[in-house]
Amino acid sequence: MLDIKWIREDRDALKRALMRRGQSEEAAEAVVADVIARDDARRAHIKALQEAQERRNSASKEIGKAKASGDNTRAAELMEEVAKSKAFIQDGEATERELDAALDYALATIPNFPLDDVPQGADEKDNVEHHRHGSPREINWAKEHFELGEGLGLMDFERAAKLAGARFTVLKGNLARLERALGQFMLNLHTTEHGYTEVIPPLMVRDEVMYGTGQLPKFAEDLFKTTDGRWLIPTAEVPLTNLIREEILDEKDLPLRMTALTPCFRSEAGSAGRDTRGMLRQHQFNKVELVSITSADTSIAEHERMLGCAEEVLKRLGLSYRVVTLCTGDMGFGSQKTYDIEVWLPGQKTFREISSCSVCGDFQGRRMNARYRPTGEPKGTRFVHTLNGSGVAVGRALIAVMETYQNEDGSITVPDVLVPLMGGITRLEKA
Repeated sequence: MLDIKWIREDRDALKRALMRRGQSEEAAEAVVADVIARDDARRAHIKALQEAQERRNSASKEIGKAKASGDNTRAAELMEEVAKSKAFIQDGEATERELDAALDYALATIPNFPLDDVPQGADEKDNVEHHRHGSPREINWAKEHFELGEGLGLMDFERAAKLAGARFTVLKGNLARLERALGQFMLNLHTTEHGYTEVIPPLMVRDEVMYGTGQLPKFAEDLFKTTDGRWLIPTAEVPLTNLIREEILDEKDLPLRMTALTPCFRSEAGSAGRDTRGMLRQHQFNKVELVSITSADTSIAEHERMLGCAEEVLKRLGLSYRVVTLCTGDMGFGSQKTYDIEVWLPGQKTFREISSCSVCGDFQGRRMNARYRPTGEPKGTRFVHTLNGSGVAVGRALIAVMETYQNEDGSITVPDVLVPLMGGITRLEKA
């Protein structure tokens, strides 16, 4: 959420930010005008309430004086005025809550502003390549992961559909073990070498938690909701970031770095017809998430650090990848700047996203009311800055390993770094 004070002081800055994100000048101006009008209405109402309260207090004092002087007529007039003021104030408090909610809703639907160095663009075609690592493996006879998995008898989409419908997968045997090994490898790397604390968070959360990281109210259709009103998490970013909601931290304790391996649940509402074969785009998938809570002065440097932590996973797995900076039109709602890591898939002969690392500034901190005390400023607080990134998507890492390490006979060589976690198994073969 953006600061209404900042918007009022520089409405053109928000207008420019919205236009950079693809809105027309007229639409951007309408958004700015609407949120300021809502704030004006709220301010005018608060002022009227304050004036009514002051007049009620003043009239209450005058009643005593009128009675003391024997002016009962004046006392009765004042008592009637006080009664009307009291009724106005009682009704006005409810109206104030309504005006607050209307302003908050308007602010909650405005996206974060892009940093100055984010490339301008409309969609993914305008993303800018940052750098590459490794040489993509070219295989003339390469198969895609679902062909390999089904050929080994270890990946079953038909039975998954019987259980849950489309966009689910059943993994079996050593392929299931390979996915488990990948997740364990990532957690071990991030906790022992990268300084992240492992967390096992709830997989269901309340409305205010989804609101805190920006999933609500704008993206409800992308989520799954339980019958008792909770939401299944679309990523561990949601519970990890909200661990410090409504708290005040000390700057000396920052940054906080957390990681979790969790199932993630997404409705994929806008992806009809995309990636329907295989397990690239699922309703349920596993992902290792990285979250950092920082001060305002360190968040940009932390973003580069987080990217390096995610890259290290792919380097040690021996996978080729590239890093792209997302353009303004392709960035997420709450992001100020995002790097995507795209891994090379020999079966598809293309790069596909496997990690997305974003810096959000105080956008989420403001929504969560999460603050910190700057060192040397004992009386002041600031909103925390937050960052999140995939470290990395386990299912997509499995796809990349399968396609990169496939052999012509359909078997899959296990990357060296995973062999100890596989109990010494070096090759996946048909059962």
